[in-house]
Amino acid sequence: MLSVEKIGGTSMAEFEVVLNNIIKKPEDVTFCYNRVFVVSAYAGVTDILLEDKKSNEPGIYKMFIDDDNSYKEKLDEISNRFSEINKSLYKLGLDVKKADCFIEKRIEHTKRYLDSMEEILSSGYIGEANIYSAAREILASLGEAHSAYNTYNILLNRDINTEFIDLTGFFDRRQLSIEKRIEQSFRSIDLSNKLIITPGYTKDKAGMITKYGRGYSEITFSQLATFLNADQAIIHKEHHLSSADPEIVGKNKAIPVGRTNYDVADQLADIGMEAIHPKASKPLEIAGIKLIVKSTFEPGHVGTIITKDYVVKDSKIEIIAGSDKLVVLEVHDTSMVGEVGFDYDIMRIFKKNNISYVMKATNANSISQVIWEKDLNEELLKELKDRYKSIKIKEVAMVCLIGSNISKPNILARAAKVLGENEININCMSISLSQVNIQFVVNRNNYKKSIILLNDELIFNQ
Repeated sequence: MLSVEKIGGTSMAEFEVVLNNIIKKPEDVTFCYNRVFVVSAYAGVTDILLEDKKSNEPGIYKMFIDDDNSYKEKLDEISNRFSEINKSLYKLGLDVKKADCFIEKRIEHTKRYLDSMEEILSSGYIGEANIYSAAREILASLGEAHSAYNTYNILLNRDINTEFIDLTGFFDRRQLSIEKRIEQSFRSIDLSNKLIITPGYTKDKAGMITKYGRGYSEITFSQLATFLNADQAIIHKEHHLSSADPEIVGKNKAIPVGRTNYDVADQLADIGMEAIHPKASKPLEIAGIKLIVKSTFEPGHVGTIITKDYVVKDSKIEIIAGSDKLVVLEVHDTSMVGEVGFDYDIMRIFKKNNISYVMKATNANSISQVIWEKDLNEELLKELKDRYKSIKIKEVAMVCLIGSNISKPNILARAAKVLGENEININCMSISLSQVNIQFVVNRNNYKKSIILLNDELIFNQ
């Protein structure tokens, strides 16, 4: 069975656990082979290279585009960080000297690249956008290449037949698409007696981060699985795909989902709670490759299997998830009643500002659209205020009841009842005919309380 597997950054930071729980080496060494591992950078590294994913605290990339020369000192700091990580892996079999040499060479080249970019920018002849995009791609590749090479080196020193395939294209001038780079790198590889390690970052002529944001490692993972026609694709994460966030409801009340479908995975991605990046899930779904989400720290558990056509037999809520980083933007205009295509003009303004809504609710005179708070900008607001009579904005949270089959008559009533009994007002809500996701918009300060209440009511008392 050919398996393509992605290991997340939090798991990589606990590499001894990765060795024991994921890669392993039982007496039958063939267990290790016919597997391709796509590895993320060690936890926190990409945040330093780019920016903190949660707090948006600036990293080396932000310093560079702000013309802050301290980015050079920060590059030296990350070099030391890489070296410390390498030292910590010595006991697991890493050849520290080789590992240091590998990453130091790339950091020195990165410094030269960025110096050259600064000179080009100072000429005033080249647009900033392309230069900044290239800098971001180069920096992102460092963390992924570092962890991938280390993994390869450790396994090689443990007598596992391992090959490192570097998809970062760091020293490769060719302008290839991700599909072409993967095809050229893997077309002659015999996987039957070999374990392959590759970085989560793949150099793409259009820019991996430009196209996919910080979810690029899952794109590499998906593209590899589909190109190789894998029997299964596995994501190893810190937590199981569970009924609710264990950090909110507690580990004892976060139940692994077990089975679900790609539609549910898309619902999660739409609210930022990704089981897998939506652009990564589609190729797997179309190819009919089953996706398994497993906890690195609970290897005996089968995890959650995601397939195209699975629907749970008895209607139930599988996952309660959401976000507290949203706003409701409501357009109120008495002239919209009976006006065909009124919301089309609103959508044109949204598209012009490159904004997608997460939820929409309407009545005769109002259209409420829930968007990410980070997408709210003055240009959007000005255009809407100039065109419509009243624009209201409210910071909110969204809580979603998600499942492959939630068409049970009393689920909506029970959810609204438990929220109402605990004095949590529903600002607006949505449910489509397919009935895989019921969305409640609540006040932001009620987000965690709503998750806990709904998890208790609808997961433990179904």
